[in-house]
Amino acid sequence: MAVVGAQEFAEVRRHHLAVLAYEVEGRGLLWRLAGPEESVLTVLGPRTRRQAMVVATPAGDGWSYLWTGGGIADVTEVMGVADRLARLLG
Repeated sequence: MAVVGAQEFAEVRRHHLAVLAYEVEGRGLLWRLAGPEESVLTVLGPRTRRQAMVVATPAGDGWSYLWTGGGIADVTEVMGVADRLARLLG
């Protein structure tokens, strides 16, 4: 993969994670981007102090979210993913 391709890949990943961060924040969860090139979204339930780590990865023709505990969903299902994380961490 060329350097430009790698940079674009990282930008797409960060975009998907940022969209999810916005959604989980709206559900009362805390978050931060971490890792090389902000490649991991850490989500925290403020009351329980439980946390999950979420990555966005290419899958087939699109992208998917993967998170701690075996969670997986297409990035187009971002609101549902945020709901699932709120239940998991609440």
